[in-house]
Amino acid sequence: MKKINIEKKILSENEKYALDNIMFFAEQKKLCLNMISSPGSGKTTILTRMINDLKDKIKVGVIEGDLQTDLDAERIKATGAPAVQINTEGACHLSATQVGAALKQLPIASLDLILIENVGNLVCPSAFELGESGKIVVLSVAEGDDKPVKYPAIFAKSKALLINKIDLLDGGHVEFDMERATSDARRLNQTIEIFPISAKTGAGMSDWYDWLLASVEKSRA
Repeated sequence: MKKINIEKKILSENEKYALDNIMFFAEQKKLCLNMISSPGSGKTTILTRMINDLKDKIKVGVIEGDLQTDLDAERIKATGAPAVQINTEGACHLSATQVGAALKQLPIASLDLILIENVGNLVCPSAFELGESGKIVVLSVAEGDDKPVKYPAIFAKSKALLINKIDLLDGGHVEFDMERATSDARRLNQTIEIFPISAKTGAGMSDWYDWLLASVEKSRA
């Protein structure tokens, strides 16, 4: 009896559609970033603040991944940015086919940046390429400083790490060793850009914006 590795087959099929998305973004000269984190890290809050702060500089479209609801997509739409909701009905990640279908519902020609807010999970989404230009991993200080060690794959693959909710460090509300988290991330990925931020207060966001705007310009070249 011939044995088939189901996981490899699924990943192989996904990569075919991811290549289509890569070619699409290259032809359109658009930057697409895949934002990945655990649930509750603050991805949607980061996106809504970013869209509002940069609305006079770039136009952003968002693909929202969630198990069931469209709550995050509605928050994005409230900023005036176009958003497409994908409900995975229990799947722990988005697929390249889902992203390809969602792209057809966005006004791509008028956008400078497409952001994918993946399903809240640090494991599964790291294994599935979506055709994006790069991955952004978000870690909140409330989650602990050991996440790069516990979930190395996503930190090794990401272009940038956003360490969110740094406002909680004031007053000792949470214990988080910033040096440990950043050094562990850099051991996995020497080129990863790291931005300690607070989407709530705006602290550190300007550095993240500078990197983002520079990345958008590179994609246009």
